[in-house]
Amino acid sequence: MRHAEVSVPKPLVEVGGRPILWHVMAIYAAQGFTRFVLLTGHGSDEVERFAAGLDTGWDVTCLQTGLETPTGGRVHRAASLLGEGTFCLTYADGVADIDLAGLMARHHDHGRAATMTVVRPNTQWGVANLEDDDRITGFTEKPKLESWINGGFFVMEPAALERIGADDILEQAPLGALADRGDLFAYRHDGFWACMDTYKDTLVLNELWDGGNAPWSGLVKA
Repeated sequence: MRHAEVSVPKPLVEVGGRPILWHVMAIYAAQGFTRFVLLTGHGSDEVERFAAGLDTGWDVTCLQTGLETPTGGRVHRAASLLGEGTFCLTYADGVADIDLAGLMARHHDHGRAATMTVVRPNTQWGVANLEDDDRITGFTEKPKLESWINGGFFVMEPAALERIGADDILEQAPLGALADRGDLFAYRHDGFWACMDTYKDTLVLNELWDGGNAPWSGLVKA
């Protein structure tokens, strides 16, 4: 017998019996951020039901931003809800033991339009250690990248919204324009960070949570 496939919106894929979206929101709420605007697309009805069923005291608004709208376009459509002052912005699939007070302090210190958390995740491969003559002296198992990448936890001012258009991918033209103007600064997070991009990532996050080894668990209440 063939069974119908059930498609779960990515933000509602569960880690430790809770949607990954709940984990992201709980990281913020545990550090004093309890007003949320969820920018929905695929599975918006399911996300809205999730939000309506929360018994947390959080102030949650869901905004349908279109099925195919790129990341920047979703933020652009929410400008009327975000443009009154400093706001945080993140994706619905990344968790970290991030110090949001530190992030906010970094943002206010430089006084520009936007701050992007940058991280150095571990590679998925072991690395061969080579001498100049190509002699292998050993191996390092899945070391951290030397370069910093976008960690997805942002702080922005209304001025940043002026650089984000209706058809923009946030990570391309908008962030590039902010960087060109000297309006984008980094907050270096050297602790735990993980993004749930694949099924394997989901398994790893569940194993961490179920084993009591999830570094972000200290920031949230199950």
